[in-house]
Order: sequence, then structure tokens, then C-alpha cells
Amino acid sequence: MRNARLVSQSTALPLAERDALEPLSRRISLDQKETLFGQDEPACSVFNVTTGALRLYRILPDGRRQVTGFAFPGDFLGLSLLDRYAVSADALGPVTACRFERIAFKNLLRAQPGLLMHLHEITGQELSRAKDMMMLLGRRTADEKVAAFLTGLQARYARIGLSGVTLELPMGRLDIADHLGLTIETVSRTLSRLDRDGCILIVPGGVRIIDQTRLDRLSAH
Repeated sequence: MRNARLVSQSTALPLAERDALEPLSRRISLDQKETLFGQDEPACSVFNVTTGALRLYRILPDGRRQVTGFAFPGDFLGLSLLDRYAVSADALGPVTACRFERIAFKNLLRAQPGLLMHLHEITGQELSRAKDMMMLLGRRTADEKVAAFLTGLQARYARIGLSGVTLELPMGRLDIADHLGLTIETVSRTLSRLDRDGCILIVPGGVRIIDQTRLDRLSAH
């Protein structure tokens, strides 16, 4: 029996547009490390994350891995007009998502201009995050990069109703390192230093923000 609600309630879409998507949606579940889709695979589906978190990454020509971002409840994946996925998406833990056949999804957009407009806004937000990422990689110090990563994660959690001083970090230190262009040793040292200096407190599965003002100041540099 189908769940009455499949599309994530955390998405920025209005209720009426979520309702329009429901008949097209199919729930899928992933275990930790399971792949939702792979880089360069045909982009046959669009996904909406319901629970859990995913790592988005691509393999560069020289074999190195670049983590381009992370997906959380409410996020849509596969909205690009490209015929193939530009990145791979792996589950960081148990994940549930809604899957939409791309052709049916596009047909619905033609019939629902309001939905199309809102998805354009979501795509614009993704492009803005990509721009922020480029700025982040250009920061001079590891402290600034890690602080900006943490405050950016705070903002994303707040948008899905998970605001608070404790930040869950479902990704590992290596994922953060490959996202920020640092080594895993540098990420670990930086988090330890921020902990020692009273800016954050490292707790199981995440960090607790102790000095928000200082963290904001570091991330704004």
C-alpha cells in the first residue's frame, strides 16, 4: 500500500505542488554506501530526498575524487537538463527518496507552470551554493574553510527545521576534506583546534557550536 505522503515535507515546494507530484512518485530506500546514481549514467530519473543524507561527488580525469556537495531532506537531484548525471550520489547512511521518471516529470512541468517556476528557483539556489563553494575553496586558511562549511551546514539544516547548536555530521572527515580541498589530517587538526579554542565542541556524530559569533566571523573572512 502506498504511503499517503511520499514527497518530502522539507522541500520548498508549496503543498499544492507537492500534491501534483505525488501520483508520479515511487519510494526507494538505500543502505549506507549504496549508490543512488552514478556519474555519466543516463539521467532517466529525478529524485527528492525524504530522509537521510547523500554524498555528491565526481571522479576527476586524474582519478582523484571531488566531493561537490551533500544532499539532505527536501533536496531534488537530477534536475539538470543534461542527458547524463554529472556526479555520483552515495548514501551516507540509511536514505529514503522519491523517484520520478524524467519524461513524466517533464510532462508535468509543462502542465504546471507554477511548479516549473519553483523548481527554477531551487536550481538557482543550487547554483548559488556552487558559487559559494568556489569562494570557499579560495579562502586562505583551513580555519576559514571549515568554519564556512559548518555555518553553511547550519543554514541548510535551518531550512528543513533542524536549527540548533548541535550539528550532525553524517559525512566523514575524508568527505569534508575532499569537499574543501584539504587533507583529512588538516580537517581533523582544524576541528580539534576549533574545539580547543572554545569555538566548537566535538561530540559523537557531530559538533556543538559554542561561540557562534566567532564561527560567523571566521566564515565571513
